[in-house]
Amino acid sequence: MNILCLNTDDAVWKHWNQVTSEQSSLVRAMAFDEVRKILEDTFLVFSYCFIYLEDSLLSEQVEEVVALSTDFPELKIIVFPNQLNQAASLTLFSAGVSGQCAPYIGKEQLSLVLSVVDSGEIWGGKAFIQQLIMQSVVPTEIQNDELEELSERELSVAQFISKGLSNKQIAKEMDITERTVKAHLTSIFKKTKTKDRLALALLAQSRYGVH
Repeated sequence: MNILCLNTDDAVWKHWNQVTSEQSSLVRAMAFDEVRKILEDTFLVFSYCFIYLEDSLLSEQVEEVVALSTDFPELKIIVFPNQLNQAASLTLFSAGVSGQCAPYIGKEQLSLVLSVVDSGEIWGGKAFIQQLIMQSVVPTEIQNDELEELSERELSVAQFISKGLSNKQIAKEMDITERTVKAHLTSIFKKTKTKDRLALALLAQSRYGVH
């Protein structure tokens, strides 16, 4: 498994090498231009792109990450901000970033994060993602015709997502298994052309609102 890492902090870089699995091969870049060059020129396929966000350059780096996500939509980007910033996080998740973690994340926690991202979910963790969903402002230009294609059960799942419920909570509300919720979400993402639960929540909110 190849992981492309933008990391200018030697201590954090050393930590990442310690907490990633032995099967992982980390490739270090020191600037966004270098990240782009590696993605465009190398024969390697990267499972993830880890990006360390510095406090002093946060706003510029957020813009760079958004551009990177737009240009390489299949790339699973996980950001590691030195300090949490809710506005920056909302911008990054809305742009398609797959996850956000502390720079000195533990080995078991990182393994969990990668497992969640692999399954098509986004990691923040759950409470933070739900808070983002609840506090997001719905863009007026969102089109919700795609929701017309959903089955009644899928519409119910979409409504619960718009309220910030987790898969476990949705399963309890609908009296179904979490596996069934995940199956519904896979179908919903495909039909609505959304890539994660935050995008789906914004789409569902544009039709149903949050009650």
